[in-house]
Amino acid sequence: MAKELVTDALWEMVEPLLPPPKPRRYRYPGRKPIENRKALTGILFVLKSGIPWEMLPQEMGCGSGMTCWRRLRDWQQAGVWEKLHATLLARLRAADKIDWSRAVVDSASVRAVGGGGKNRPQSSGQAQAGQQAPSHHRRQWNPSRGDSDRSEPERHHGVATFG
Repeated sequence: MAKELVTDALWEMVEPLLPPPKPRRYRYPGRKPIENRKALTGILFVLKSGIPWEMLPQEMGCGSGMTCWRRLRDWQQAGVWEKLHATLLARLRAADKIDWSRAVVDSASVRAVGGGGKNRPQSSGQAQAGQQAPSHHRRQWNPSRGDSDRSEPERHHGVATFG
């Protein structure tokens, strides 16, 4: 038998973080929505296996791939994954299970509040970000060559052509 993707322990952590379901219309209520646990199973299956959403097997009982994708989108907008991440980190911290010797922090994930040392010279803001060569040093685009060789610098080797 296949290993269960959403264990009871995982579900106990995730369920309280999920937003309440939308109320159904009284008139023409449509199909009953799939249970959140089944949707989470479908989401985890797609993300773990790498299959396209539309290839989610109906035999799993998780609904369609589009249903699972919409639920993933809705939960992302509701901040479920951020809350789950914080919950898991808090549990790991409390159990002293985080190995900080392997942690990496960079400016893409954590803002540099201090901004570096205080003894550095202040910039005037000119030509610091995105420095470019003067326009007469830049290669001009030639439509006859197309876009493919715009990244390569133009080279003149003094090759003579006889014809």
